[in-house]
Amino acid sequence: MNKKKLKLKKFYFHPITTFIILILLTVLLSGILSAFEVQATYSRMNMTTNKLESTLVAVENLCNYDGIKYIVSNAVVNFMSFTTLSTLLVALIGVSVAKSTGLLDAIIKRRLVKIDNRKITFLLILLATVSSLINEVGYVILIPLAAIIYMANGRNPLTGITAAFTGVAFGYGATIFVGSMEVNLNATTEAAARLIDNAYHVSLTSNLFIIIAATVILSIVGTILIEKLILPRIGRYKTTQELDKTLELQMENEDLEEQEKLEIEVNEKRGLRNALITAIVVAFIFIYCLIPNLPMSGILLDMNETTYMGQLFGANSYFQDGFNYMISIFFMATGIAYGIGAKTIHNDKDIIYGANEQMMHVGHLIGLIFFASQFIAVLKQSNIGTVITAWGANIISNVEFTGLPLIILVLFIIAFSNLFVTTPLAKWTILAPVVVPKLMQANISPQFAQMLLRAGDSMTKGITPVLAYFVIYIGYLNIYNPNKKKPITIGNSLRLIMPYALLISLTWLAIIILWYMIGLPIGPNVYPSIN
Repeated sequence: MNKKKLKLKKFYFHPITTFIILILLTVLLSGILSAFEVQATYSRMNMTTNKLESTLVAVENLCNYDGIKYIVSNAVVNFMSFTTLSTLLVALIGVSVAKSTGLLDAIIKRRLVKIDNRKITFLLILLATVSSLINEVGYVILIPLAAIIYMANGRNPLTGITAAFTGVAFGYGATIFVGSMEVNLNATTEAAARLIDNAYHVSLTSNLFIIIAATVILSIVGTILIEKLILPRIGRYKTTQELDKTLELQMENEDLEEQEKLEIEVNEKRGLRNALITAIVVAFIFIYCLIPNLPMSGILLDMNETTYMGQLFGANSYFQDGFNYMISIFFMATGIAYGIGAKTIHNDKDIIYGANEQMMHVGHLIGLIFFASQFIAVLKQSNIGTVITAWGANIISNVEFTGLPLIILVLFIIAFSNLFVTTPLAKWTILAPVVVPKLMQANISPQFAQMLLRAGDSMTKGITPVLAYFVIYIGYLNIYNPNKKKPITIGNSLRLIMPYALLISLTWLAIIILWYMIGLPIGPNVYPSIN
């Protein structure tokens, strides 16, 4: 007898549907945990008095009248205050102008095509890792650019998107110089250290050596993982539309007269020259605005801060808040300069219509970002992430481990809590008053404790939908997804990068363990051990 084989049709949840399900599950879970009175107590540092204050945090029930009222009444506020969308739009305006005028295509054709693909991947991941110097600018600039560059080079843009996202997310704790993370974390680390030694000082450069080394190591390992592991999983970009477009361009190029080719060549060179001059001028203006005590200079600094790094990266720094806009201006100015020189634009309408055409795909992200913002806001309001992080702090407080076992425990608790609380300062505010004194009593320096936060934060940052910029990653995967009837789900996107996440986490772990065991300096005159 012939047996009929039944095939179950696979069912795919669109990312928007997944975020809706996550919202409902969070609301339901908050109700259950609240009914069981789930809560935690942690010690919070009062930065004014430098004393610990006991704080009780309980899971808030969002499954009752007040909870539903909060969700409904704050939906618009949550969406409007979700800076991911505005940050992305500001960045895309500049990138779209540069793309529509032909500047990006000219640079790719004349420079990047000649570079080996593996070197492009290395440079992309290196830039992505270094971008954490200034908040999350790497997500909104490099992900769109990577898609454009990889597609122009005949590679799958999904690979470029994945490389850019993983480079920023899993390398967030590493960079090549002092940045916003040091300025944000140092005060908390120093205050926690003074619970043991009231004269202890944590300098801004205390992690400089180890983060530079981590940047290079992670970029090399990340390049190998993208090229050898992720690229084969993604495969080639096989859309008929793109193949037809390539053939059409080849036919057009073959039919061009020699004179027309020469004219295009001359125009491109003129455009690139204009773009270079403009880039130098704009860069000079930006740099001048960062130099204090010169005529009309220092405009982008917060002069209320006493140190230059505070003026540059402090909470109210104009440079930090406006950096994304500055990058957008840079792309706009150089793009327009190129378009005028290359004669690809003739008036303001060419610029505006061209940029609008490049930004049309962003509409697909609006709904996705709306529901992602609701999920993140609901989870935060429920206090589930804060309770979990506080539990982690209590576990560290009660263990009797010392040395390497204690370091590994702290690292994994930070990595796990990061799945629910992705902001480094929010985690460190809860963990530092416990972690720093505990490690100091084990002869481990506060500076190395802060490095554990950076490493643990980076180990899991790219595999949690709670990360506000995860939505850009999943959104761009679907923008360039050739099969619109089969969306790339959140589960698919996580499975794609999970091997990368695991191996990069092991790399972070190896860096931390080896640095501690060898006793190398982590910064100028700063070591993993106090003595």
